[in-house]
Amino acid sequence: MKHLFHLAPAVIVLVMATSQVAMAEERILPVPAVTIYPGDTINESMLKDRTFPENYRYRTAVIESPRVLVGKMARRTLLPGEPIPMNAVDDPKLVTRGVQTQIMFEEGGLSIMGTGIPLQSGTLGETVQVKNVDSGRIIAGRVQSDGRIRIGF
Repeated sequence: MKHLFHLAPAVIVLVMATSQVAMAEERILPVPAVTIYPGDTINESMLKDRTFPENYRYRTAVIESPRVLVGKMARRTLLPGEPIPMNAVDDPKLVTRGVQTQIMFEEGGLSIMGTGIPLQSGTLGETVQVKNVDSGRIIAGRVQSDGRIRIGF
């Protein structure tokens, strides 16, 4: 009995080391908790963590942090429990092709506002072509956070 008790600490250390190796072989990824449809803006309540084996192979590069996903827009249907490919989400479009929006030009103390029709959809900071409704001219502008397009940046 004395020898058995003497060996017990070594066995405990071995078991602890084995469980740490098993934990290191897992990978935690954010996955949808519900079905997310194209055009939906992703929020934290739509996501949960799921553990995958370290050697699990994905078809494409996947997103590893939920912080990257919050506020993004789904480009295609995302199924519950499945890793989210990087190319399946995008920044939300603040201007939509063909939908009228305000255009603005500011320089020095001069500020001119007008209406334009974007020729392409755009995200924050993206340069898009827009047709000035009043003049019919096509100009380039940068998408602002409020959905307006700033000309003459």
